[in-house]
Amino acid sequence: MFGYFKKSNIVSGLIVAFFTFFIALLVSVGSEVLMKTVKDLWVAVLLLLIIIALGIFFDIIGTAAAAADLPPFNAKAAKKVFGAYQAVKITKNASAVANYCNDVIGDIAGTLSGAVGAGIVFNLVHSFSFSDTILTGAVMTSFIAAITVGGKSLGKDVAIARANSIIFQVAMALGWWENLTGLEFFKDRR
Repeated sequence: MFGYFKKSNIVSGLIVAFFTFFIALLVSVGSEVLMKTVKDLWVAVLLLLIIIALGIFFDIIGTAAAAADLPPFNAKAAKKVFGAYQAVKITKNASAVANYCNDVIGDIAGTLSGAVGAGIVFNLVHSFSFSDTILTGAVMTSFIAAITVGGKSLGKDVAIARANSIIFQVAMALGWWENLTGLEFFKDRR
């Protein structure tokens, strides 16, 4: 089984794991601090919904990258259409884009939504004297799972049906960012 993996793939996987650990740690500590300072239940619920929405949003981008067709972007790039060069890079690197968007960001969003959900349960139990913490936790976990899975299911349908349009919109945003900062998100890999 390990004969299939190239040394570069293993190194790439280890690098992704390393950076994911620190990104998740940073975001997790930040959300924990935010949850401790935010005592308002509705603000915590809003934070939870934003985290879930970000996970769904990036899942759509990752799925669209995997489903996008390269030839239309090559044609636009030949005509020097703004964002087309970035769309070509995204499409050529679809595997890496899907990995970062669906797996790295998606898993971080899932972990954070669970942590924020646990904080909400803790606040509910202490603020409203709910006696059954197991039931409250189970309902919160089910709510988070239903919103996340349902949202990603709808998002995947949209991402596959409108892959090129979604990737071109993302590419235009990347083009704007690259023009503004001079920093590229990723270099051509092929």
